[in-house]
Amino acid sequence: MCRRVPRAEYGRVTETIVGLHMSLPETLVLLGAVALVVARWFPSAARPRVTIAAGAVFVLSAIVLSVVGIRWQLLPVLAGSAVALPFALSPLLRRRTGWPTWRARWWLALPGSVACVGLIATGPVAAWAFPVPVFPEPSGHFAVGTRVVQWTDPRRPETFTADPHDRRTVVVQLWYPAQSPTGAQRAPYLGRTEHEAQTVSDALARAVGLPGFLLDGIPRAHTHAVFNAPVAGRGGRFPVVLFSPGSGGVRTQNTAWAEELASQGYLVAALDHPYDSAAVVLTDGRTIHTKTTSTGNRDKDNKLAADWTAVRAADLGFVLTQLNRLGRGEIASPLTGRLDTGRVAATGHSMGGAAALQAARQDHRIDAVIDLDGYPHGRASPSLHQPTLALTQAITPATDPQYIPRLTKALELNTATGYRLTIPGAAHLTFMDGPLYLPPVPSIVGSLGRTQSTRVVAATTLAFLDTTLRHKPGDLPSTLSTYGDLSVYHPSDSR
Repeated sequence: MCRRVPRAEYGRVTETIVGLHMSLPETLVLLGAVALVVARWFPSAARPRVTIAAGAVFVLSAIVLSVVGIRWQLLPVLAGSAVALPFALSPLLRRRTGWPTWRARWWLALPGSVACVGLIATGPVAAWAFPVPVFPEPSGHFAVGTRVVQWTDPRRPETFTADPHDRRTVVVQLWYPAQSPTGAQRAPYLGRTEHEAQTVSDALARAVGLPGFLLDGIPRAHTHAVFNAPVAGRGGRFPVVLFSPGSGGVRTQNTAWAEELASQGYLVAALDHPYDSAAVVLTDGRTIHTKTTSTGNRDKDNKLAADWTAVRAADLGFVLTQLNRLGRGEIASPLTGRLDTGRVAATGHSMGGAAALQAARQDHRIDAVIDLDGYPHGRASPSLHQPTLALTQAITPATDPQYIPRLTKALELNTATGYRLTIPGAAHLTFMDGPLYLPPVPSIVGSLGRTQSTRVVAATTLAFLDTTLRHKPGDLPSTLSTYGDLSVYHPSDSR
């Protein structure tokens, strides 16, 4: 693979074209390659012009890609072109030099042309299956800014290490309503820099047993947020939404969702949980990889998951404390005075959802809870006292006999109203950014489509947050039920 130069130097040339899953240079290479193959079948008078034009487009675009970086999906295109090129140039050489060249008869050339086109066609298919993610445009009135902070809790030992002096450190990414600086570079996905994004992408691939190159599109992606953008001058104080990712997940795994909420006037604070998240890059340059692995024994794994959930819940509480300090000016930040930590929701995906439930049980500063397809690990007491929304895929006793009963019990014992919304066509990874860059296999990412998945999760959670934190009028059950099968648990139902 060729060395990639930072994308900021090349503007929008390497941006993915929506619908094609390829950039402009990649698309031109593809078209040039196909033209080189089919030029043999053009009328003899047009054949030289087609070949020269196709060759020029192909070579120039390939040069651009060699500078900015060639994705593995383009290798079949280049291979097919390499096979076709001698046959495409042969008639030109015969005309110009008079050298004798052999020309295959049509019944021999046709299978070769079909084979080359078939090889070339695997390129766009691979690009479709493993694309560079294109994030949906946030629909709110605000531009989106983002910044990353790192905080250490001096009162909590780090339980994943043997060093008695080690203290728990978390990395937090904030998305917030912002002013949009003119010409500002959009933030890369998965990290503050492309190097961090590549480190995290490789760790995520290893965590699921995939070769790193299959996900090489992820660190190339840019989001709609701008790092350290000025805070919006209007909108009052922003309600706070804490977010904990899934097991092995990272703080950026729900970026599309976070950007949508920020554009609507919320501050989203998403956590990396060191030694649990796949890879956490600290400000001193160290990278902490996950140490949480399952044993294969259900009882042992449930105990481990409960312990890890407790650590995550404590992380959420600590971050809320830090945000309180930041809002009051005890921690210097452009966001001082702009956070409304009297309106707080704890949210999470998978194990992060369980952590949000646990954090709400022990921290009454939290006013609402959202569980994105998270099994409620850990203790079931005390009861929840906050409005709670649980989004789930369709789960039956055959797929998991314990999940729904345990979740239902938590909602029934809640002293506030709870909602469980089962979304048809959803899978576990529907509730994160996965549909934007993983193969659209229903069992993996659901059947809602790449962008519809993120829209459904954003629309349902935003309706819930607007009702519970902002007390906007409206019929929340009616809104939620348009997206799936809704069960409502009123406090009186369990009395």
